[in-house]
Amino acid sequence: MEYAPDSAVDDPRFDAERADAEFARYAPDIAAASDPAEPGMHRTPSVDYGVVLDGEIWLELDDGAQTLLTRGDTIVQITGRHAWRNKSERPATLAFVLTGTVEDAAGNPHPNGH
Repeated sequence: MEYAPDSAVDDPRFDAERADAEFARYAPDIAAASDPAEPGMHRTPSVDYGVVLDGEIWLELDDGAQTLLTRGDTIVQITGRHAWRNKSERPATLAFVLTGTVEDAAGNPHPNGH
């Protein structure tokens, strides 16, 4: 996944409707799990394994803590509410593998236990 710099969203030429439609098309589960009150913040019912392939990106957690990740850094995120922030001036590229959990995106046990 490639993350554009946050400054791109602030550009008056940025088309938020088009970006939202593209996000919903290519990442519907994550788009559905996003919090409209806090752009970028989301929680998926998965264990996420990620590695930064290029650039740098900030992982923001629900409690406001932020950690800078750079090329080669890895993360494991277990159903936690989080957001990715690219505070640099160039794109950041990350690779993810998501595996399902026994909870839904709200943290409730899945009805059939898997």
